Amino acid sequence: MFKAIDKLIDRVTMYRLLLYYLIALIVCAIVLSAFGDLHYKPVYVAVSVTILVIACWTINKIFAYIFNAPTNPESSLISALILALIITPNPTGYNILFLLAASGLAMASKYLLTIKNKHIFNPVAIAVVLTALGPRQTASWWVGTAPMLPFVLIGGLLIMRKIRREKMVISFLIATTGSTIFYSVISKVSVFSSLHDMVLSSATFFLGFVMLTEPLTSPPTAKKQTVYAAIVGLLLPPQVHVLNFYTTPEIALIIGNAFSYLVSPKTKLFPVLKQKIKIATDTADFIFNPGRKFAYEPGQYLEWTLMHPKTDSRGSRRYFTLASSPTEPDIRIGVKFYEGGSSFKKALVDADENTRIVASQLTGDFTLPKNQSQKLVFIAGGIGITPFRSMTKYLVDKNEKRPVMLLYSARNEQAIAYKEIFEAARIKLGIKTIYTLTDNHAPITGPNTVAGPITADLIKQAVPDYLDRTFYLSGTHQMVVAIKDIVSELGVSSSNIKTDFFPGYA
Repeated sequence: MFKAIDKLIDRVTMYRLLLYYLIALIVCAIVLSAFGDLHYKPVYVAVSVTILVIACWTINKIFAYIFNAPTNPESSLISALILALIITPNPTGYNILFLLAASGLAMASKYLLTIKNKHIFNPVAIAVVLTALGPRQTASWWVGTAPMLPFVLIGGLLIMRKIRREKMVISFLIATTGSTIFYSVISKVSVFSSLHDMVLSSATFFLGFVMLTEPLTSPPTAKKQTVYAAIVGLLLPPQVHVLNFYTTPEIALIIGNAFSYLVSPKTKLFPVLKQKIKIATDTADFIFNPGRKFAYEPGQYLEWTLMHPKTDSRGSRRYFTLASSPTEPDIRIGVKFYEGGSSFKKALVDADENTRIVASQLTGDFTLPKNQSQKLVFIAGGIGITPFRSMTKYLVDKNEKRPVMLLYSARNEQAIAYKEIFEAARIKLGIKTIYTLTDNHAPITGPNTVAGPITADLIKQAVPDYLDRTFYLSGTHQMVVAIKDIVSELGVSSSNIKTDFFPGYA
């Protein structure tokens, strides 16, 4: 079942999936309102959405023009639809000004409430906080009602699956449940009634699935994400207060955003393309001048935005691992091209030194362990070799010897990338690489090369002490799942298996 789900959601970026999800919620709300299950007029829901979409799109365009910044149409649409789902749909009189004010504040925050080009607050959350302080209009979070709950949950679970932030959302739900029980007990109200309201009549699930996980304002690594989610969860219940100051969902989130900003790297680059190099069959390295020095760990990745005309359903943003090492002056990404590829990759092929590209959101836990004596096995499939190129180049340049074994699966010898780096590592550091060719008809001419896929027998033969090692797996989702199953069946603990994951925005 999960394979079918993954295949379905892997066809679009996370941003596009989120956009479809929000549109579906709006449609469900209009239908439910028409049947009387929601206490809103269907036309009011539709008019509110229309006002917010037009306002957010227009204001975003104006700010982008003023700041000479690339615009992403998905971004303003997503913000508008979230606002539509948390602000009561009543587009009459003064409430229309509220919708316009919230739109303006949400879009403005993306350009004004930043430090070193790093977003501080979720745009929608800060917008409704400011409208509550100024015009004293508040968000009702009407999406958090019992009739909407099944639709919120179904789509929300798909989003969570897509970006693989299950631990983050679970941490949030545990924290808010615990906080709800605690305040119910000390307030001497029914715990059951409080939990009932938390599930059926609150912002909990929509906030957790949609706004908490927003990549620009949440931490980049798993441990920090867990703490961030717990902070927001603890502050979410309506009973939480300091003296006479009570929190709201949006206030809980922006407090969490502030924590996230403090613990996250502040990275936003405008890299200039220097060179394109073919490194394997249908695979090329794109080498960029980053424009300034910035710190990162081998194996981490950035979100790359390339605005281009006729953008297809996969959008204008991708996550790519930095194949370069921090020891190198330039940054590089390895890109695999397929027949009938996306509009993004076609635009990337046509890019030159004048193409406007933005790289931001440095993130990733798929990095070398601090303990240099820890025994490691790198297993890569196809373009999943990029983080290992980064790590290996770093070890070579630093002359840092570690007990590492690399198993690299490719279709044939022509599909093997970065072979010169791994050969240098073999000579200088003693890091051995075994290449496995999945094309049964592919000739084998090079050393340390075998036919067939990576199997349990190959792992046992190549790495006799595999039970003492930590396995790093990188490749397509299907390949990583298959190898993880093999390694687990060999008796390797799950704590000794690390998998590379791109958050599905690509």
